[in-house]
Amino acid sequence: MMKRWVRCCVLACLMPLAASRSEAAPMSDPGVLEAPGPAGPLSGTALGPSNSAAPVVLIVPGSGPTDRDGNNPLGVQASSYRLIAEGLHARGIRSVRIDKRGMFGSARAIADANAVTIEDYAADIGTWVATIRQRMGTPCVWVLGHSEGGLAALVAAQHIPEICGLLLVSTTGRRLGEVLRDQIGANPANAPISKQAETIIARLEAGQRVASEDIHPALLPLFRPEVQGFLIGAFALDPTKLIAAYTGPVLILQGLRDIQVGRTDAELLRRAHPNAEMVLLPNANHILKTVTADDWTANIATYKDPDRPLADGVIGALAAFVQQPRNYR
Repeated sequence: MMKRWVRCCVLACLMPLAASRSEAAPMSDPGVLEAPGPAGPLSGTALGPSNSAAPVVLIVPGSGPTDRDGNNPLGVQASSYRLIAEGLHARGIRSVRIDKRGMFGSARAIADANAVTIEDYAADIGTWVATIRQRMGTPCVWVLGHSEGGLAALVAAQHIPEICGLLLVSTTGRRLGEVLRDQIGANPANAPISKQAETIIARLEAGQRVASEDIHPALLPLFRPEVQGFLIGAFALDPTKLIAAYTGPVLILQGLRDIQVGRTDAELLRRAHPNAEMVLLPNANHILKTVTADDWTANIATYKDPDRPLADGVIGALAAFVQQPRNYR
């Protein structure tokens, strides 16, 4: 039977606060922030110091039904995005973490949460950037995309000049079809269905839909007809071409204990954008929690532990990059 974690293929992020709450800058009350969506509001949570000159980071979720805190009902309860926001606040940086259109607090933004594309998510990033600039008084907004959110951030950056720069966290450097092949093939339990998975991926890459009766029940959660439109569009995107076309600052942050996206992905992105800064964290996994050994079970256990702090170096790398002196247009 296919492991459920494969379904959340491209997903979440986090680290321990560098300062205690008593040492951190005064915190403004955490509050809900809304931006206009297609049919109703998009919803997020703003957090950070009251300093209006502090930079702002927009945190874009990874794949599947992942909420603004980095959790989803498929077994992920790590609260990575909330911990990132808290860690950034301790460094004097504001953040807005969001729910994707059609989900959770953004449920009214679209009637069918499956009827979306990566380009739709990128358009919402543009809406959030405009809203944050207006409401929080910042000239530009940093966009942190985690996993699949990194792909949406790369698409958005092609046409939104008000993005300060990109923070690509656990972001694939390969097309998503290739990533899925590797993830399914990496689990020996998937052997009976891997050949059919290969066939389905190839058809979707060719822009062809697959009937549900032609999909093994174990593969239906991943390839069900309702999400095939999204997958067809996502499979067509090449992250290396997108990052090569972007001229702004880029941080590539990758954990070396990541069992979903690997060092090769980070290096592919860096090769396509030689001016990017790449930070490799030896004991961080996909959701940026600490893992010290090659133990699949122990790695997956961190996905359900909101109390486990972020891996060493996560917040330090993000904060240092955002706070570097730069001149913007």
